[in-house]
Amino acid sequence: MKKGFTGIVAGLLLATVSGVSFAENDPLVGKWKSIDDRTSYSRADVEIRKKPDGTYEGIIVETRNIPGAEKMNICHQCPGQLKNKPFIGLPFIWGFRQDPKNPLQFVQGSVLDPIGGKVYKGKARLSANGKRLTLRGYVGVSVIGRSVTWIKY
Repeated sequence: MKKGFTGIVAGLLLATVSGVSFAENDPLVGKWKSIDDRTSYSRADVEIRKKPDGTYEGIIVETRNIPGAEKMNICHQCPGQLKNKPFIGLPFIWGFRQDPKNPLQFVQGSVLDPIGGKVYKGKARLSANGKRLTLRGYVGVSVIGRSVTWIKY
């Protein structure tokens, strides 16, 4: 009985360590600096995590103001449960899944515009070197939307 229990514990430990090292090697997981497509300023730092269900979620970990503008701290325009929540810790991308046909593409996501408070469909494309992420939020079809680039650090 003791030998069987030890084997189970060793197996669980190996599975846990394997899962951790997989997450560490996942090029989408980590901290990203968002670059505003309209101003070219970095507005926020985002941490992307892989959830147990295999989807990705991004939360805001730091915000910056555009020079000459007041720094925003609260999501006054956000819908539902996110309304009046602080930007720090706010999940604003969720549901992204890696495209099985193209491991550098992530699809079926949702993107919250924390300034305007609208939620859009989303997709993302990772650069070949894993250092740039192009995130696209859109309405209906991808052609009607907006793209931003994030830089991994």
